[in-house]
Amino acid sequence: MTIVRLGYVAMSMELTNASPSQTMTFAQFNKISDREAAIRKLERITLSNIQNTLRLLKHNAASDIHFYRLTSRLIPLANHKELLDWNYMKPLREALRELGNFAEEHGIRIDFHPDHFVLINSKEKQVLKNSIRTLKMHYLLLKAMKVDPTHRCVMHVGGNYKETDKSLERFIDNWMDVPKVIQNMIMLENDDTSFTLDDTLYLCEKLDIPLVFDYHHHLAHHQHQNWETHWDRVVDTWKHSPLPIKMHISSPKNEKAFRHHADYVDSDMFFQFLHAIKGSVPQIDCMIEAKRKDEALFQLMGEVKQRDDIEVIDGASFLMK
Repeated sequence: MTIVRLGYVAMSMELTNASPSQTMTFAQFNKISDREAAIRKLERITLSNIQNTLRLLKHNAASDIHFYRLTSRLIPLANHKELLDWNYMKPLREALRELGNFAEEHGIRIDFHPDHFVLINSKEKQVLKNSIRTLKMHYLLLKAMKVDPTHRCVMHVGGNYKETDKSLERFIDNWMDVPKVIQNMIMLENDDTSFTLDDTLYLCEKLDIPLVFDYHHHLAHHQHQNWETHWDRVVDTWKHSPLPIKMHISSPKNEKAFRHHADYVDSDMFFQFLHAIKGSVPQIDCMIEAKRKDEALFQLMGEVKQRDDIEVIDGASFLMK
């Protein structure tokens, strides 16, 4: 038997005025003549983002949702080249501690997915340097929340540059420049255009990184369609992790736009995956990457409750019998 827990990404479709990703462009920042006043405004926006994140966590706790991806856009202009002297963490520590305390108290697993411009395997040294700086920001946020940073940031392998093998080897070379505490934070996922499950497993096994299996991505881009033959290897990449194995679930928008995420999750497609892995792990946390966010989670659970091959645990968890 396997426990399945569902989570969703960043935004709620049910809560109003609760965006955790309010922003400020550098052009807007520059229009404020008093630089200190501009920085204070940035800090107010950031605190509002954190307060909205706490509202989202409370919404999750009330809905029995134990898995949630934080937005990587909590702090506007963090690490911007013109603001490297800004100590953005200093005014946030109390609010971040409250966030972490609430997540721990209610048993909510939280993590991040840094944006696509974070490229460990970049050919450009400056891009690698900026990527490490961005990952450090995620590390500092987790530490301020008193959350163990181990395996809390999922990333794609990076750019393919039309040379898969060289790009994989460049990831390994550049990985040596990543501080150990940040290495320990990383998980890798297979993507839908550049690096298949096979490619990603190569890195994860070589570097001892957990692999987050994206089922939709695999269906869109694979060398060998029969992913089940690799499942034991995927599970094995998690052998040193303090967290349950994680996967991503989404559904194609349509046949023509197969790679695009649909508003909701096709439950039949999801259960094809679940029946294949049932019993192989005691628990799996499934991050829903659907356009309708928590609404997609609630609709999926509504369909799950109609099935006779599961036992409902709570509002967002069930047992595969």
